[in-house]
Amino acid sequence: MKKFVAMLLALSMVLAFAACARTDTTETTAAAAETTAAAVETTVAAEETTAATESTDGTESAAVEVMTHEEYLAAAIDDQVCVETYVQATQSWWEDKITVYCQSPEGAVFAYDMACSEEDAAKLVPGTKIRITGYKAEWSGEVEIMDGTFEFVEGGDTYIAEALDVTDLLGTDELIDHQNEFVTFTGLTVEPSTDANGNEAAFLYSWDGSGSQGDDLYFNVSVNGETYNFCVESYLCGADTDVYKAVEALQVGDVINAEGFLYWYEGVNPHITSVTAAE
Repeated sequence: MKKFVAMLLALSMVLAFAACARTDTTETTAAAAETTAAAVETTVAAEETTAATESTDGTESAAVEVMTHEEYLAAAIDDQVCVETYVQATQSWWEDKITVYCQSPEGAVFAYDMACSEEDAAKLVPGTKIRITGYKAEWSGEVEIMDGTFEFVEGGDTYIAEALDVTDLLGTDELIDHQNEFVTFTGLTVEPSTDANGNEAAFLYSWDGSGSQGDDLYFNVSVNGETYNFCVESYLCGADTDVYKAVEALQVGDVINAEGFLYWYEGVNPHITSVTAAE
């Protein structure tokens, strides 16, 4: 805008000179005026190209070019990013923010505490295409989009990801390539979880057993001789959901299948959305 004002001032000066110039300089002055006017038009066009766009939270943010998933992965931590993707699930809306699990055929992203009105939160149903602008961040190994805003992609198609079986990738370096994707694990054996007092159980309320019903559930499972910690995130699947009740009913030694999103916290720590008995 400062450039635009400066151009207008320059144009005004040129036109003023043209009004009082001698006859033999009129053509030169007119040419200069045309040049300045063209420069103003160019500046306006440039500002319109990079003009602020209004996102769903009602604020304005600078336009950012949409990235491919490969470009998003290549972006450095703290870089501004912009991706088009599809809602797969959401955590509870709270204080004009929402956390969203997203995936496209190219890969998945996790958008943490994205700005969102309560009205728009109700529209973030699985399969909905959205454009997210924010900053790439990392927290304890989890790569996510922080400080994000979003807009619905008008006329966009829908997409629901099928669960990818990553059981054989547990314990391998390749597993993280599927971070945040919707995945499934099969043939898992429930192992004891130990609380802060040394007591063992099939699951814990909160990571150390200090919680109560309604808090996150944590439980251990083993496959191929290795043990992993899984979580039912209460903001995603609360105490009234089938998966929450299924984990509360687990017994040490049960063999199960589980589905969820491949979240990361100091290593693989998936957010589980379904638990069933293995056949």
